[in-house]
Amino acid sequence: MKNNKVLDNIIITIVFIFLFLPIFVLVLFSFNTSELNIIFEGFTLHWYKDLFANRSLLEALFNTLVVAGVSTVVSTIIGTISAYGIYKYDFKGKALLNELLYIPVVIPEIVLGIALLSVYTLMKLELGMFTLILAHISFSIPFVIISVRSVLSSMDPNLEKAASDLGADDMTTFFKIILPSLLPGVMSGAQLAFSLSLDDVVISYFTAGPGSNTLPLHIYSIIKTGVTPDVNALITLMLLVIFIVLTISMISNLKKLKGENQ
Repeated sequence: MKNNKVLDNIIITIVFIFLFLPIFVLVLFSFNTSELNIIFEGFTLHWYKDLFANRSLLEALFNTLVVAGVSTVVSTIIGTISAYGIYKYDFKGKALLNELLYIPVVIPEIVLGIALLSVYTLMKLELGMFTLILAHISFSIPFVIISVRSVLSSMDPNLEKAASDLGADDMTTFFKIILPSLLPGVMSGAQLAFSLSLDDVVISYFTAGPGSNTLPLHIYSIIKTGVTPDVNALITLMLLVIFIVLTISMISNLKKLKGENQ
């Protein structure tokens, strides 16, 4: 038993090293005096200063955040309403629709990217921020629906009946009873949509146009000549923000659990 425990710990350690070593190397080289990401020659904050002077990189980051933010808000609203409608109402083709929802999830991104580009071409839409945001909304909605629907399936169906018996109309019931109950699924779907949008390359490559270059596309375009340390600096700052948000969220959840146990 003791040997098995030691082996388990070794395997877990190897897995964590495999997952986090690339991130550690990226952060380390953001402080490297050398412009080449090969050997660490010395410590410097020079690249963090250069980062704020790199207009194209900051513009790509801004576009990324705009696309991710707008597409997340829109897809979360549409996905939540759609999930609730599919759950509540029976209609012809409901079973088929439930199955079709998984197509954008399992389909290769390159196929979806080409399909969206074909639709934009037929509609004679000029590629830019609008088409890019529209594409991100389209592939994010199914993830939100699936996330919200999983919460709906475990929700007590008598909640709506009880609210109706107490005189609440449909809108009041939805916003005061249903939506608060769905909040974990809604937030989970929104986080997933934001993450998918933030690092998308393939679909963005086919649906972006002039002036809508995103951070993943910008990094992809310079990868042949080598990623410069100021990109490492930007990603390090993004990781720091994510770490802070996760820490705050974890502390908040722990306080909530502590309050419920008391």
